Amino acid sequence: MTIGEAYRMGRKFLRESGCDSPSFDAGCLFQRTFGLDRQQRILDSDWEADKKKTAAYLAMARERAGGRPLQYILGEWPFFGLTLAVGEGVLCPREETEQLVREAARRLEGNAKPKILDLCSGSGAVALGLASCFPGAHITAAEKYEKAFSYLEKNIVKTGLSNVKAVQLDLLDPNAAQSFSGLDAVVCNPPYVRTGEIPGLQREVRREPQEALDGGADGLRFYRALAELWLPELKPGGIAAVEIGEGEAAAVCALFETTLADLRVLRDFSGYDRVVSGSRKSCFSAGKHL
Repeated sequence: MTIGEAYRMGRKFLRESGCDSPSFDAGCLFQRTFGLDRQQRILDSDWEADKKKTAAYLAMARERAGGRPLQYILGEWPFFGLTLAVGEGVLCPREETEQLVREAARRLEGNAKPKILDLCSGSGAVALGLASCFPGAHITAAEKYEKAFSYLEKNIVKTGLSNVKAVQLDLLDPNAAQSFSGLDAVVCNPPYVRTGEIPGLQREVRREPQEALDGGADGLRFYRALAELWLPELKPGGIAAVEIGEGEAAAVCALFETTLADLRVLRDFSGYDRVVSGSRKSCFSAGKHL
């Protein structure tokens, strides 16, 4: 079997399984096993394929055809110029979330040593992205679940961004927020999928941890906790930035408007509202949202 034939066989598995991007996914898996990028694969397409590498590639293609996320199979994924370890038990980093990092960084511009809290940190993507922008920052990355927390710790070491400290805590715990005050930034990519919509998600997404997806019946459970417990820990003028789900911008803004001024909604590259950000008012009256 030639290199070209091996690649096409894996791509065929993916296409027949209903994979949305069979050529891209096959290319990623092929490069991982053979070490050949697209150009080199085409140039060497008539060469005989190594049998062990072919077997490994086709085994991964079958895994992907069975619905396992590509990121989990590869064991790592790029995010904001970093390469992060991922696997079962942690949410896969997504390109859309880079918008959250960029917006928080924009609002923190000029603050060389911001004190930042990243809640629902997961793999650490947002915290580490901001750490790469602000080498002098003091960043706490908070994650509740043990499997995801292990990836968070691994990625701090993997990236060498030692200005990020991992802590295990629950965003919904009223007592947890009492340990934080005077924050320059609170950032969060919380679970925001409505519970009833989870069965209709793509099968790959359903393989990711449900606790990282399920935002409650209306998708807003974690935003209510953020508004009630965490935004008050911002210093006056401190900023907040959160990722949101489709159709949630107005509701999230309504929850945050008591505490935050200059609220802004940003769209992602697909045109969907994706990030809500704002800065803490000098004074505010806390409301009960939980």
